Amino acid sequence: MATVEIRNLRKAYGALEVLHDISIGIADGEFLALVGPSGCGKSTLLRTIAGLEMINGGEIRIDDRAVDDLAPKDRDIAMVFQNYALYPHMDVAANMGFALRLAGRPKAEIGDRVGRAAAILDLSRELARKPAQLSGGQRQRVAMGRAIVRDPKVFLFDEPLSNLDAKLRVQMRAEIRELQQRLGTTTIYVTHDQVEAMTMADKIAVLSAGRLEQVGAPLDLYRAPANLFVAGFIGSPQMNFVTGDLAAKAGADTIGIRPEHLVVGRDGDGWRGRVVAAEHLGSDTFIHVEVPDAGRLTARTVGDMPVGSGDEVVLAPMAGHLHRFGADGRAIRD
Repeated sequence: MATVEIRNLRKAYGALEVLHDISIGIADGEFLALVGPSGCGKSTLLRTIAGLEMINGGEIRIDDRAVDDLAPKDRDIAMVFQNYALYPHMDVAANMGFALRLAGRPKAEIGDRVGRAAAILDLSRELARKPAQLSGGQRQRVAMGRAIVRDPKVFLFDEPLSNLDAKLRVQMRAEIRELQQRLGTTTIYVTHDQVEAMTMADKIAVLSAGRLEQVGAPLDLYRAPANLFVAGFIGSPQMNFVTGDLAAKAGADTIGIRPEHLVVGRDGDGWRGRVVAAEHLGSDTFIHVEVPDAGRLTARTVGDMPVGSGDEVVLAPMAGHLHRFGADGRAIRD
């Protein structure tokens, strides 16, 4: 296990700077998720930590040792890639033990480490099979096993679940989190899926256009986003934003309210509008409402609420859940 410290990191390709002064600290045994839209720099940041990309400024420290000038193999990290990167001609045991063989480890030690990792990952019966004979979830476990056998100080995951179907992603994210907690290995995990990050991470770092927008515990980012970008990115469905007179009355340039914090009624105080569409999901209903002077807002209600297109409803924001943002996009704190 280890701490990781990223200090004022910069990365550029020629004149194009893609990472701007990034500073993040990851505690020993912590699970950090790097999130943001495509092209925000999260995978590039992960690759600089791994040593696959050279940095143009700043410093990366693992266990308080500067690793900027070290080759990837000397950083004591293990990386799990999006495409698994398994050798198709090797069986599971050979794939998992490949890095140890390259390092010249004794055959008995390799067998012991592979056996223990396979038991942890429920792969003991698959050791003689080739990757083509495995399911997507099993191939993902093999890729994780190859990282585990090295007993690294830091795990790096680059969107490891993006090639799996939705049901298997839910299962695998629970398995990865359980495994990380059992091993206690410091982990940095890249994903574009904020739900994945919210359910797995101890701490989330949100990136946009190569800049760090906010870093903190998942619920801290949800409850107190630092700016409009984080407010819109964290949470599903995303936060509603309102400008104009309604925002000005609240002393802000923009106000935000999450769908689950809008109470839907037929009368009373609130924002009156007409239902454009209602999505009945069984456990939840998403109601899309066109509100004069506010635009289209989404409300989330529990259960199958009996509303439909064309109905008139009133949306009442829950007390204490209105977010205010200034003209610069930053949150206004009372």
